Amino acid sequence: MSTGATAGGQGVVMHVRCPDRLPEDVFRQVLEELAGLSPVVQALPPTAALVDLRGALRFHGVDARRLGEILRIRTISRLGADVRVGIGPSITIAATASDRVDLPGGVLAIAPEDVTGWLVPLPVDALHGIGPRHAAVLRDYGIHSVGLLAALPPATIQRLLGGKAGRLAADRARGIDPRPVVPRALPASASVRCSFDEHTLDGAVVRAALLQLVVRLGTRLRGRHQVARALTLTLKFAGGGSWEKTRRLAAPSGHEDDLRQLAYQLMDAAGLQRGRLTGLVLKGEDLIDADQAPRQLSLGDTRENRLAAETAIDRVRDKFGPRVIGPAAVFRRAS
Repeated sequence: MSTGATAGGQGVVMHVRCPDRLPEDVFRQVLEELAGLSPVVQALPPTAALVDLRGALRFHGVDARRLGEILRIRTISRLGADVRVGIGPSITIAATASDRVDLPGGVLAIAPEDVTGWLVPLPVDALHGIGPRHAAVLRDYGIHSVGLLAALPPATIQRLLGGKAGRLAADRARGIDPRPVVPRALPASASVRCSFDEHTLDGAVVRAALLQLVVRLGTRLRGRHQVARALTLTLKFAGGGSWEKTRRLAAPSGHEDDLRQLAYQLMDAAGLQRGRLTGLVLKGEDLIDADQAPRQLSLGDTRENRLAAETAIDRVRDKFGPRVIGPAAVFRRAS
């Protein structure tokens, strides 16, 4: 695909797929690399993104495939993560192309004039936007390829898949997708984590470690003048398994009381019995500035007193260090 692909109003879209289970901080760095190529980047958490390349092609003076190769070189050399890059005149074509790239990474660019011929032989479930359930319905009627799907009248596809789903499938099988890339940054988040020296089954030890993460996360949020609207708890088990769950706070908060209550609820939801834990990760999600959060009114003095104490404790930590003061449960018994 060349810079001429923008002629006549044709779009040039890049769809990037990062490795599965890519740490969020690395994903954010991939987004920064994308922003270095084009100012129009749409994050698709947890590990994908869209980029509008029309202005970027004119700015960099190279074709779209070359920009995809540059991105791969940068992510591999700077971040140690390879990516799969699909490029096409629409979001559907770019996303379908990126999914056809073999692991661990590569670049597949589809020029506008090649879209129809490229789509025709693809399996119907390879078309971006066709999920497993709809693909199964289509195969039951003998529609195994995108070319066969495109040959059907749209009304027939709507009867098979339903109104909206059928219209979208009919359009996308013909390469029609007018959706624009909408700039969207990854919601701000903050993570704290801990690892156990030995595999642990001790509930008291795990609870104390979680409380310490709550203290660290709350201190970090208040230091940044931010509040979280949700928490995610990840438990890591011996053998490489993990468990993760997210819940939203009743109101945005960076206070330890609020974070602790929800963190304990998340831990209880895990229903641990004999799971051997190797580590915990607590993440504050969907962060906003503290001054944007509504202030919770208290009908008693208990909460206000705790918030006043928290402010005083923060000042002590600022002066003498973060570990000088905290809940008694997080301090280990002297041997």
